[in-house]
Amino acid sequence: MTPSIEILQLDAAALRGLADGDLATANRTAPVPLTPYLAGDECRHVWGIRAVQIDEDPPSATWITGIVWDPGRRLAVGRAGYHGPPDETGMVEVGYSIDPQYRRQGYARAALRALIERARQEPAVTTFRATVGPDNAPSRDLVLSEGLVEVGEQWDDEDGIEIIYELALDPA
Repeated sequence: MTPSIEILQLDAAALRGLADGDLATANRTAPVPLTPYLAGDECRHVWGIRAVQIDEDPPSATWITGIVWDPGRRLAVGRAGYHGPPDETGMVEVGYSIDPQYRRQGYARAALRALIERARQEPAVTTFRATVGPDNAPSRDLVLSEGLVEVGEQWDDEDGIEIIYELALDPA
């Protein structure tokens, strides 16, 4: 069974705190209690990018990576969101990561479904994209099971080669 989740946005102070690995600072303005995983090495780089992004483009704050929150268990279980607002072609790209202690419990699926659903509700979005490393079978299997199809590959300076998966969305 897929758990019920919410994706909660963070303000600039919380983003900067997480980017700096300063959990106490991030928790001062976060809407929910954050965890060491979110301020750890696996997540800090993403928070740094997003903090700069909303400084430079404040309206993008509603589109960027947020906290995957399980309201039933009152737990922050990971991060998920878009890389930014839809581009000029109507494409949004997503990223997500679940805390290792909560993996294999349906949280990544729940987050991906929530992101797809939000994209479907936005008239400007026509393409939903996820990129996955070729060795990441769980993410590959997840995006394929949710209807995304492989459309190509790209080089990412941080992650290396990535396989591109997309889902065409009907204009609202």
